[in-house]
Amino acid sequence: QVQLVESGGGLVQAGGSLRLSCAASGRTFSSYAMGWFRQAPGKERAFVARISRSGGTTVYADSVKGRFTISRDNAKNTVYLQMNSLIPEDTAVYYCAADGAQYRESVTTVRSYDYWGQGTQVTVSS
Repeated sequence: QVQLVESGGGLVQAGGSLRLSCAASGRTFSSYAMGWFRQAPGKERAFVARISRSGGTTVYADSVKGRFTISRDNAKNTVYLQMNSLIPEDTAVYYCAADGAQYRESVTTVRSYDYWGQGTQVTVSS
């Protein structure tokens, strides 16, 4: 089992940047692919980005491609989401998640992840 704790959220003006962090407990962090999701008020939780166990492969939602970067440091048991050129539509609670499966038919659905953090609020003002 792994526990996840997000940090780094806050209020930022449009065009600004934020870096989210997600710290994982346990000694098996490198055995999990990691993802970021977000949930805006009144909307379903939506996929943002995913990174493979080694960090060599990343996947992004079209809405954030070119603006957000996911990365991980397995020595620090931490995954990051660098968010640049933020827009008001990026306002949401951001969640990190861990996927312990060896294979997933889909990596962009909520059901593809086994463990979740509590979320961190990101608010982008216009």
